[in-house]
Amino acid sequence: MARVIFHVDLNAFYASCEELKDPSLKTKPVAVGSLSKRGVLSTANYIAREYGVHSAMPVYEALKKCPDLVIVQGDYAYYRSVSSQFFDLLRKYTPLVEPCSIDEGFMDVTETIKRYKRPLDLAFQIQDDLYDQLRLNVSIGVAPTKFLAKMASDMRKPKGITVLRKSEIPTKLYPLPVEAIVGLGKKTIPLLKEKGILTIGDFADDQNKEFIFKALGKNGYALWMKVHGKSSDQLEVSSSRKSISLSRTFERDFYTMDEVLNQARLLTKELSQKMIRDGQMGQLISLSLRDTEFHNIVRSANLGTYTNSFPVMDQAIQNLVETYFEPIGYRHIGIHMGSIKNQEQVHQQPTIFEEVVPDTERILDTLNRQLQEKAFFKASDLLKKENRNE
Repeated sequence: MARVIFHVDLNAFYASCEELKDPSLKTKPVAVGSLSKRGVLSTANYIAREYGVHSAMPVYEALKKCPDLVIVQGDYAYYRSVSSQFFDLLRKYTPLVEPCSIDEGFMDVTETIKRYKRPLDLAFQIQDDLYDQLRLNVSIGVAPTKFLAKMASDMRKPKGITVLRKSEIPTKLYPLPVEAIVGLGKKTIPLLKEKGILTIGDFADDQNKEFIFKALGKNGYALWMKVHGKSSDQLEVSSSRKSISLSRTFERDFYTMDEVLNQARLLTKELSQKMIRDGQMGQLISLSLRDTEFHNIVRSANLGTYTNSFPVMDQAIQNLVETYFEPIGYRHIGIHMGSIKNQEQVHQQPTIFEEVVPDTERILDTLNRQLQEKAFFKASDLLKKENRNE
C-alpha cells in the first residue's frame, strides 16, 4: 500500500508573521527585507506580489513597482518562535513530521488518514486548525512520495490543497515548465532549454535521459527518477523531537565550493564542541544553504550511529556540500543535528576516527584514581617489567 505524504507549506510566512504583529498591514502591500534602498527583499505578501514584487528583488526596484510598499525589517527570533508552534501543531496529528525549513515540512499521515471518512478532510482540518490557532494560511500537497507532495503544494497557493497521484503525473506534472522541478539548479536550466528540454515532460522523456545524466550527474539521475514517481516516501524523523543547530549569515556571498566547505567545517566544529560540552549526541545531520535570492535548500544525512565526533560530522557535511553545491552565491549556512539523545543514553561504539580504549585500562585507571595511587597493574605489565630487569 502506498504511503500518504503531506507537504505543508506556510504561505508568505515572514510577511504573515508581520501581519500577526500588526494587523493593519493585512490590507497593505508588505515586504520583509532590508530597509536600505540598496538591499534586497526576502519575501512579500500576496498583495505586493500583485504589483510584481517578489523575493530577492532589490528594494529600489520593488519601490518602483509599488511606491506604497511597506518594508519591514525581519524579526527572525519571532519567526522561529511561530515556526516552533507550527510544527508542534502538526505533531498533534502524527509524530512522523520532518521539517524542511522554517516554514514547511512533511507529514506521513498513512495511518492518521484512515480515521477520516473522506481522506481530504484531514488536510482541511489541518488548514483550519493552523488558521484558528495561529492565524496562518498553508498550502498542502498530498502524494505518495515526498517529491510529488512538494510539487503538489506549489501548484495552488495560497491556501490550496492538491492531490498528485502517480497516475496523474503525465497530466498534472509534465506540462509544467522545467524550472518548476524542486532541486533543479538554476545554472542547469539554461543548459536544458538549449537542448529543447522546456517542460517537466521533456525532462522525463527517455530520449533526453542520456543528456540529463551526463549534464547533471548523480543529481540528474535522482531528479529523473523523481519525476517518474520513483523516489523516497520515508521521512527523516527525530524520535526525541530534540535538535540543535548553528547557523551564520555572512556579510559577503560565497561563490566557490572551497569557501562553503571551509565555513561549513567551522560551524560543524563549533556544533560538535557544543554537543560535547552539553553531553549530547545525534544521528541525523543536515546542511542548510540560503542563496543570494533567499532560496533555501536543506539536505540531510543519516550517520548510522549516535555521535558528537567532529570528524564523523564533518565528513558527512563535506559530502553534502560536494554533492549539492552550485556556484550561485550563498549568504547563509547552517548545520543542524537531529535525533538528539543524552550521551549516557547511548551505547557508544568506537569509530575508525576514535582511539579504542580497552575496558581493562579504563577499570584500572578508575580504581587507581579512587585510591589516589597506582596500586593496580595488569599482569602483562608486571611480566614486561620483570623481563626488562632480567
